[in-house]
Amino acid sequence: MKVTIVGAGPGGLASALLLAHAGAEVDLFERLPRVGGRCSAIEEEGFRFDLGPTFFLYPRVLGDIFQTIGRDLWQEIPMTKLDPQYRIAFGSGGQIDATPDVERMEAEITKLSPQDAGAFRRYMNENRTKLARFRPILESPFCEWADLFNPALAQSLPWLKPWRSLGQELQTFFRDPRLVIAFSFQSKYLGMSPFRCPSLFSILSFLEYEHGVFHPTGGCNAVSERMAAIAEEMGVRIHLNEPVEEILFEGKRAVGVKTKQRECRSDAMVVNADFARAMEKLIPNRLRNRWTDEKIAKKKFSCSTFMLYLGVEGTYPEVPHHTIYIAEDYQRNLDEIERQHILSKDPSFYLQNACVTDPSLAPQGMSTFYMLLPVTHQHPNVNWNQQKAAFRKLALKQLEKIGISDIESKIRVEKMVTPDDWDQQYQVYRGATFNLAHGLDQMLFRRPRNRFEDLQGVYLVGGGTHPGSGLPVIYESARITSRLVARDFGLDANLEPLAGEASTIAPKLAELRP
Repeated sequence: MKVTIVGAGPGGLASALLLAHAGAEVDLFERLPRVGGRCSAIEEEGFRFDLGPTFFLYPRVLGDIFQTIGRDLWQEIPMTKLDPQYRIAFGSGGQIDATPDVERMEAEITKLSPQDAGAFRRYMNENRTKLARFRPILESPFCEWADLFNPALAQSLPWLKPWRSLGQELQTFFRDPRLVIAFSFQSKYLGMSPFRCPSLFSILSFLEYEHGVFHPTGGCNAVSERMAAIAEEMGVRIHLNEPVEEILFEGKRAVGVKTKQRECRSDAMVVNADFARAMEKLIPNRLRNRWTDEKIAKKKFSCSTFMLYLGVEGTYPEVPHHTIYIAEDYQRNLDEIERQHILSKDPSFYLQNACVTDPSLAPQGMSTFYMLLPVTHQHPNVNWNQQKAAFRKLALKQLEKIGISDIESKIRVEKMVTPDDWDQQYQVYRGATFNLAHGLDQMLFRRPRNRFEDLQGVYLVGGGTHPGSGLPVIYESARITSRLVARDFGLDANLEPLAGEASTIAPKLAELRP
């Protein structure tokens, strides 16, 4: 059986590993000169940055994928468990050094808000049960209406609480509004405000504390590169710098792809490109019903990000590996991003100082700063050609709020990425870096399905399909999709989740200590 995969992002790479293991002949096409998609690297003058994701969370999913193909994730990809996981600095005052150590985390919370002493344990206990209830749903496909009658979904409904947002859910645990934000800012992994995001996603911060935040040596992009190397060892043909120009159809069945260099025929196709952009560019509108250009344009999309990748002189041992600054008026900051579609005067931001953990990412005596500011996706209210210089200046000024001053004079290498760049250079629809928003009206059956409903022989992986965005969730989408392909084409391989939790990943996680 022949499979073509469009896009060498995390989902495409994981699918290539699983399908090659299942016995398929796999061709993987990537339009950029390196693998990883939004999980690739930027390298210049000895500095190395992750382009996109920098938090490596819940390695269990990728660990199980590696185990399925006969590999050990921990031997293939060295990782460091971070403690503290990150620092949260509040513009309204105070900070938390978030740690997976329960006693120390309780002390951090009590120091910030004595009235919330003991709330952390209650939060952890409830979300441990919540994740256990939802795991079967997040690991299952939703390809037809009948899948909504999955018994696991019915049993989990009391935990879903659709009448509550994530912010409202966390208010049942924490009285201090700063703590509500500390346990909900992770909704930005989904590109959404915690006050619009479903309460289900309280499990995101739980995953960090329960299973850890990791730094793969070399960055998250090193994970993509190792996956690609293993895939090639397994016989996958990876075609870099070779964008797919056209998907070939016979009726509504995809039968291959065409690039400048070749025409590649296949029995099944897995699309890992940005969902909305792939539909717009690769599949004629007349062949789509549920996901026409007109219908996609009416969907809700995530926020975007303004990025600065800075190679700077000096080292900063006092700055943690991850720092999140929360705007003094966080609600206003969110409203400016999601409703007003304007740039904030006091934007929240995230800073990675990876060299404090991994000095190999910069020349000796220097550091890499990765700075991300959530901003509106492309909108007429913001003209990035006119406003990016001033916003860059504001972003660098914001660093003073976490104790980093005079950074401009220390910059040796710099790259900026705006929502326009995400759209034009990286082919991300509207520059919405986290894809379709994750409201209840765009989840499960209402999200593009892993076995794509509008076409035959087409399957989807990545943040635009079920279960959603974020690295571990994208790896899970690859596992779901690969199982569907294997079943549909009679491949003789067991790609099911490991029965009875018989995974090697849990003891490995337990062994790891910061």
